[in-house]
Amino acid sequence: MSHIPAVLVRQVVERAGNRCESCVLSQVGQEATFHANHVLPLAANGPTEIGNLALACVSCSLRKGARQTATDPDIGTEVPIYNPRIDRWAEHFRWDVVQVVALTPTGRATAAALDMNRPLILAIREEEVERGRHPPPKV
Repeated sequence: MSHIPAVLVRQVVERAGNRCESCVLSQVGQEATFHANHVLPLAANGPTEIGNLALACVSCSLRKGARQTATDPDIGTEVPIYNPRIDRWAEHFRWDVVQVVALTPTGRATAAALDMNRPLILAIREEEVERGRHPPPKV
């Protein structure tokens, strides 16, 4: 694992609005500190620079790992995983209250790979609704 300078981490957090760039969970109120992740993984020679870093909650970070692709469960083919540096969230996902609804092969593959609608995250999002932090601002 590479060391990411604190100045870059602060820039990543600020750019992301303190939200996971995959599942859009607010870091506010979460116990675990979110990760500044390499979009193009280090294993694929991804650089440690602002243009290749994204803020990720611990769950999304660990589930993504070094993946660049995942299987679309509807069509069974490998597709690119959601890339917050080049993809627009709203093109691949939408909200149904607290559930992420995938709209594209990339959205379906990412939602499945990151388990974006597991029971625990749904419960967290329901609590976030009560606290006024969900749904997130337009993404």
